[in-house]
Amino acid sequence: MTRDSTETPPADGPSLPAPDNAREATSSEVLTVSEPATEALPMSDVVLQAESLDLPLPTEPVEPRAEPPEPPPEALAAEAAPPEPEVVAPTTTPTGEPPAIDPLKLDPDALKVVLRLHQHGHQAYLVGGCVRDLLLGRTPKDFDVATSAHPNEVRATFRNCRLIGRRFRLAHVYFKGGKIIEVSTFRANPTELMVEPTEEEGAENGNGQGGDDLLITHDNVFGTAEQDARRRDFTINGLFYDVTEGRVIDYVRGRRDLDERYIRTIGDPEIRMREDPVRILRAVRFASKLGLDIESRTYAAMEGAVEDLPRCAPARLLEETFRLIRGGVAAPSLKLLDALDALKILLPPVAAYIRRSRENERTFYAFAEALDRRVAKGEPLDDAILLATLLVPISRAAPPPEESENSDAPPSVARSIEDLLAGFVQSARLPRRIAERCRLLLLAQRTLSGERRRRGAAFRRHPLFGEALTVFELSVEATGEFSEALNTWKSGEVPVARPEASAAEVEAGRKRRRRRRRRGGRKSGGTEGPGAADASSEAGLAEGSEAEASDDDSDGEPEGDSEELEPESSST
Repeated sequence: MTRDSTETPPADGPSLPAPDNAREATSSEVLTVSEPATEALPMSDVVLQAESLDLPLPTEPVEPRAEPPEPPPEALAAEAAPPEPEVVAPTTTPTGEPPAIDPLKLDPDALKVVLRLHQHGHQAYLVGGCVRDLLLGRTPKDFDVATSAHPNEVRATFRNCRLIGRRFRLAHVYFKGGKIIEVSTFRANPTELMVEPTEEEGAENGNGQGGDDLLITHDNVFGTAEQDARRRDFTINGLFYDVTEGRVIDYVRGRRDLDERYIRTIGDPEIRMREDPVRILRAVRFASKLGLDIESRTYAAMEGAVEDLPRCAPARLLEETFRLIRGGVAAPSLKLLDALDALKILLPPVAAYIRRSRENERTFYAFAEALDRRVAKGEPLDDAILLATLLVPISRAAPPPEESENSDAPPSVARSIEDLLAGFVQSARLPRRIAERCRLLLLAQRTLSGERRRRGAAFRRHPLFGEALTVFELSVEATGEFSEALNTWKSGEVPVARPEASAAEVEAGRKRRRRRRRRGGRKSGGTEGPGAADASSEAGLAEGSEAEASDDDSDGEPEGDSEELEPESSST
């Protein structure tokens, strides 16, 4: 299922009804006393009766209080609740045969969601990647549910539920520990409908299509389970699992393709790729992650739809690109994207660097493979580290630009990388702090390798030193260079600067005018976004040179003045 950027509904929305178990628990705690219709008793008799029955004494009537606001679903999920009986899927089908999927491998919270929807008269199945992975013998990353209930009906069924999304309206059911079960309503493919939506349905159910343009801009046309299966992208993702009957529901012959290990679109591949070109990246990810082959007609359609990638939302393209890198399949995925000629749209500097020479291609994929090995070990890596690792070879190979007399210019990396990061921030909604951290991690690599001199104590105390050292370690693993410098940094010492680099730095320092750092810090008259503060506080990782030398950055552009670029802990 294709997922998009989501939004949170306003907090002042309608309050949600409590779940059944909450109502039952409340009702069981209330003591009901039937009072016969008699005359009013004196207060002394009332006190004696209250003491004999061990009841609280009557008091003045209490004024009604306003109901407290409804807490968010995360808080509701974390509240202590009475223990519920464990939900277990049936171990046999109605025909007496074992279920298609081992019940012990199913998520218990997903089972609760499915069975609760059944109790309220709705169809509900496990769907998509979890069914695919279980049939392949893999452990699913998460469990998704598809149902006949509309989003508002799902929200009314679960108190700990929140609706998200614009183009694709979904319900998130929250559980303890931040766990989320995603529930989607059965939908039909908008391009296959012959009847246009009414004006009333246009806001939520319209697809916004017109003419021969196949690009889907809205996808909230509700339908049946079979229509929902046929509107999905690939046959291996169109499988439903009926928990109560223990059987796989296959409307699109997905089990056949799983057995044959093929990735095939549902329906005409030319139409399906034009509807949503992001499916190109999804097919690449499934092929690399699951070790499957892409069916020939599907691959040809992917090649033809590459030109439509710029029409997709840049944020979706960036997120799918990061999913390739985060999943530990960066090397095979980027190779396949390069073969499809899609890399020049997603990562233009990478495509230009690879096409320059065979040696560049080998170097880049050595970095990607080193990154995949680290991800496969289960080590959590920040997006800034992932992106910086892939851009290190490009940063090293960048030709040095001409010297500039502007000493106030901030340090920078290769112009192509600067343009790439700026484009991600402006159009793809990449957080500015991630782009700035990526840039600083790249600037720190020359210091770690000993090509630039730096006061070791101040440099080591910087908050980003550990992340910069991780990128440097991946660089050493990929190329085999600077291993001595890496061991020196790990031992707590500072490597000796290379003689040729030191001479160049001293000569460059003589040409530059150093400023004394103002004690009050630099005052800014305006704001440059959420990453501006990070840039000023983290710039010490990139700069802060010795008093007798001023360093160059990775592409030879002049650095800024020491006022902004010295670390906070260093002395002036």
